[in-house]
Amino acid sequence: MPDTNPISPAILDVQRLSVHFEVDHRLIQAVNQISFQVKRGQTLGIVGESGSGKSVTALAIMGLVPCPPGKIVGGEIWLQTGDAPPVDLCTLSERQRQTYRGGQVAMIFQEPMSSLNPVYTVGFQMVEAICQHQAVSKEEARRQAIARLQEVKLIPADALLRQELQASHPDWGEAALVEAINQRHQALLNRYPHELSGGQIQRVMIAMAISCNPALLIADEPTTALDVTVQATILDLLRELRDRRGMSLIFITHDLGIIAEIADQVAVMYQGSIVEAGPVWDIFSNPQHPYTKGLLACRPRPDQRLRLLPTVADFMTVESNGSPGTIRERSLDAAALARFAPLSEAELATRAQTLAASAPLLAVENLQVGYPIRGVFGKTRRYLMAVNGVSFQIRQGETFGLVGESGCGKTTLGRALLRLVPALGGKIWFEGRDVLGLNGRQLRQLRRDMQIVFQDPFSSLDPRMSVGAAIAEPLKIHGVINSQRHQRERVAYLLERVGLEPNCMNRFPHEFSGGQRQRICIARALALNPKFIICDESVSALDVSVQAQVLNLLKEIQAEFNLTYIFISHDLAVVKFMSDRIMVMNQGQVEEIGPAEAVYRQPQRPYTQQLINAIPVGSLDRIQELQRHRSLAS
Repeated sequence: MPDTNPISPAILDVQRLSVHFEVDHRLIQAVNQISFQVKRGQTLGIVGESGSGKSVTALAIMGLVPCPPGKIVGGEIWLQTGDAPPVDLCTLSERQRQTYRGGQVAMIFQEPMSSLNPVYTVGFQMVEAICQHQAVSKEEARRQAIARLQEVKLIPADALLRQELQASHPDWGEAALVEAINQRHQALLNRYPHELSGGQIQRVMIAMAISCNPALLIADEPTTALDVTVQATILDLLRELRDRRGMSLIFITHDLGIIAEIADQVAVMYQGSIVEAGPVWDIFSNPQHPYTKGLLACRPRPDQRLRLLPTVADFMTVESNGSPGTIRERSLDAAALARFAPLSEAELATRAQTLAASAPLLAVENLQVGYPIRGVFGKTRRYLMAVNGVSFQIRQGETFGLVGESGCGKTTLGRALLRLVPALGGKIWFEGRDVLGLNGRQLRQLRRDMQIVFQDPFSSLDPRMSVGAAIAEPLKIHGVINSQRHQRERVAYLLERVGLEPNCMNRFPHEFSGGQRQRICIARALALNPKFIICDESVSALDVSVQAQVLNLLKEIQAEFNLTYIFISHDLAVVKFMSDRIMVMNQGQVEEIGPAEAVYRQPQRPYTQQLINAIPVGSLDRIQELQRHRSLAS
């Protein structure tokens, strides 16, 4: 039976929930006998790696588990809203479920772009959702859609719009003001999803989810693909909506740093089970389960510089003999503690002096890259400058961090260095060679020394090509190794060096996890023994534990092969862990350049400070501050 505590009744009470999937005649236990509660006005954070069962749990609550191959095989999901008696959602028919889904329980999905229909406007889709759950006219639904978009701060409030219009058009009368305000409303309603940024689309999804005043909102990785600054605004918005509406919230993520920013209670999931649950303060101040300890330790902390990052595997082992899935805690020995110890000030200063004494490997002077904007008859009217007047130098063996929000020009700059996009002006020097002046064989020779690891490992690999063939392809193109036996030996060595078994070279990309695919891409980049590698958001799509493994791997192979990196990311905490120096970009230009520690501790520009403030640090002081504000608000 559900919780009937009259003081703090649970709006959602999940008891012994199990969900199975049958795939290729194999039974997979996606969710295994989990139980939890969400009380009114409370936020439950569900955290775990990919495949832990977080999203399947949310889909089960919503009644959206795809059947086949999935099926809820046991348990109860009790929902109690208002004064109505609690109802077990598992016992309802699909038609009965629809009266609750979207109305009493709403969900924000991880990929906002794929959640909206690209052929319909934002306004049409919001009006349709409101009419589906409320007996209102289309005009009233449109009015509600505008109100919800204003609530998520995507459309300014009418009073602000009126004030702005009166300031710019003091001679306008009331009718003209009302007409102009309506036009501003309609302008957003008439836009299509592709005309909005990632953060704007996520706000539309939040507006749509709250449009029917749900008692429970489920947010499934709503900030994963967003910049840290946009992520911070979305978290602020969800907190504000929760407190103002008295709404309960389930927030799903793989990042405990984000959980610290929003959750009251935390449930840690691993392989379909909840391995630890409790108040957010207890989970962060005194974690009990080794998996929780690993998740807390493996995210880079901007306030310290570790030699290497701990991973989940450093805290536990999973034994499959005798008792399948038995977790054993591992204690860190002295050698492990030394590996993960922070770098001292003296060590950082020595490395800085060593790099300063080496010659520049890459020099960029006043680089300009623009994308043409076409006018009539296809003629170029003007250029949208993605990189505008950028200059810097990188020394041999250095990791040069490049950080900024989406659209700041980071990726364009990286591709311009490799001549993957044309430059409009400036100079690029690599080992004294003018990169922009090279053509044909000279350019191909240069690319043996300059490689790139892209953001999405799946789209970087040909799905029809085995991973062994993908890694060997650069060797064939550049004629470095012609013998097939020697190519296989080289591929086997590279796979082993990035932590994969050599016997997997005949498998295909879809047979690997995201972290394994990124390791394959790193192996391919190393095939030609390059001197310089650009890592373009190479860990942003990975779980924090897998991210730690890949970051450690990049550091290890840098030391082994004396590589020089440009490390591109929107996450300043990750960039600071990897980098010797950091360059901050904004709107195609350089905001500031300096040693990583100096940029973090003494930023010279407000934009850099804004990026630092947006990092979810997950510290106990921050948790205490947020919980104090919660108690004062209630």
